[in-house]
Amino acid sequence: MSNKNNIAVLIVAAGTGERFGSRLPKQYMPLLGRPVLRWSVDAFLAAPNIDSVHVVIHPDHAALYAAAVHGAEKLHTPIIGGGTRQQSVALGLEALANSKSKPDIVLIHDAARPGVTPQIITDVCAALHIAKAAIPGLPVTDTVRRKTAAGIQTENRDGLYAIQTPQGFDFDTILNLHRHHTAVAVTDDAALCELAGINVEIISGDKNNFKVTHADDTAHMEQALSARCGDIRTGSGYDVHKLVKPTDDARKLMINGIVVPHDHVLEGHSDADVGLHAITDALLATICDGDIGMHFSPKDARWKNADSAKFLAHAVSLITAQGGLVTHVDVTIICEAPKIGPHRDAMRTRIAAIMGLPVSRISVKATTTEGLGFTGRREGIAAESVVTVRLPFMAAPNSAHEDDIRKWGT
Repeated sequence: MSNKNNIAVLIVAAGTGERFGSRLPKQYMPLLGRPVLRWSVDAFLAAPNIDSVHVVIHPDHAALYAAAVHGAEKLHTPIIGGGTRQQSVALGLEALANSKSKPDIVLIHDAARPGVTPQIITDVCAALHIAKAAIPGLPVTDTVRRKTAAGIQTENRDGLYAIQTPQGFDFDTILNLHRHHTAVAVTDDAALCELAGINVEIISGDKNNFKVTHADDTAHMEQALSARCGDIRTGSGYDVHKLVKPTDDARKLMINGIVVPHDHVLEGHSDADVGLHAITDALLATICDGDIGMHFSPKDARWKNADSAKFLAHAVSLITAQGGLVTHVDVTIICEAPKIGPHRDAMRTRIAAIMGLPVSRISVKATTTEGLGFTGRREGIAAESVVTVRLPFMAAPNSAHEDDIRKWGT
């Protein structure tokens, strides 16, 4: 199979979660403050080898879905699924086949597996360079017995694998298999390849990429995700912008992602949102990836009057790409005017939406300098931010020494 460069992801989230035992479908249940579905969405959106991400949802879940993915950029319009997982996948594939950019490769993933890792995504895509189908799996290590009417029978576990998702396929191959096997019920998409005699490559899965099926699985998944991100880092950011009289009505005073009524605006190449800039720099500090100016140069015309929410979302995506998790954000606005208090809740809500976090993890404060300095003279506004991020240990080694440590530690 030739090397393809158009890879789409189909996340199946159309189930009602009857076995989960909750009125709220499991894909929308909170998991460390984020919906179960959002973990998979963010993982694939952050993957550098993925071109597009599509989610198949239940027709009655539009509002739940919109809330779960709010703020996620580059996510396509959801696809309405069918009565079974197999039907939902088929409908998703047909939608991709009729899209403006039909993919060469598709990765099909269950929304109930929020533990998918960047390594699994990379490995499945790599295997598809030489195969038409690739799936992650773990060798069965427990003794397996079958219970029958005649009694208990021990099964041979040699060569047995517990299969996970995402499962990757040559797009035309899996599309045609779904079209030709509508009358055959299967539990996963690789089973269709098995029926057609198509070889399926098995790559190494991850023990924490398990399926959230029952209510107690949520607690186990939270423990797994927390343990994965054991490298706790703190980053700080600081930014200042000058207050000036607006030269046109289009320019507004932006602070922490919202318009704040005032007779002055902040001067800058972008929208000069001092709060979001400070948070962005704090996030970049946690992964030692420079500052906002290195990523969005003030000399680049693309960022002229740009919404600073793009900068913040980019910083979050860099952390997510390393398998990281932002757990807390604190930002302090330093100015004599305007008053920040009346807008505090709106600011928290907006920052939370941009970052894909619950509002309870966002702190917005304000202070003055008692008339001292440039902020006291109302010449500008400053912002300070401190953030907490959890990363996998050695998520992104940046020196030969760290590479050596990794080798000796394995």
